[in-house]
Amino acid sequence: MNKLFYPAVFHVAEEGGFWVTFPDLPECMTQGDNMQEAYEYAVDALGLALTSREHEKQPIPAPTEISQITVNTNEYCAIIEFDMLAYKKRTNSKAVKKTLSIPEWLNEEAIALGINFSQVLQDALMQKVGAKL
Repeated sequence: MNKLFYPAVFHVAEEGGFWVTFPDLPECMTQGDNMQEAYEYAVDALGLALTSREHEKQPIPAPTEISQITVNTNEYCAIIEFDMLAYKKRTNSKAVKKTLSIPEWLNEEAIALGINFSQVLQDALMQKVGAKL
């Protein structure tokens, strides 16, 4: 569930710019002064809505097929791509302490080389979970 794709409706605002809604997430809305800004804000708003639902143990709805979305005059439908893992990396960098065991000889060699144990473990875990460094 790392990459998700949700339809968003971009409404032309009378005062200029766009306001954005998500048919599958009624609590999720944003706006922007132009299409690019509105799209970027839509990605962040989608991330906040989805991670909030996940944190509160609420269901994450399946995205509606774009062919099922109807738009009116001055409205446009676009698919918003959201990378859950990248969003979590960007917004939750709280460190968590972990205890682990390695052979004594390896510890001594790594210390002699000035290796940062935390960074090596983070890099290895990011590679295992498929995160982009």
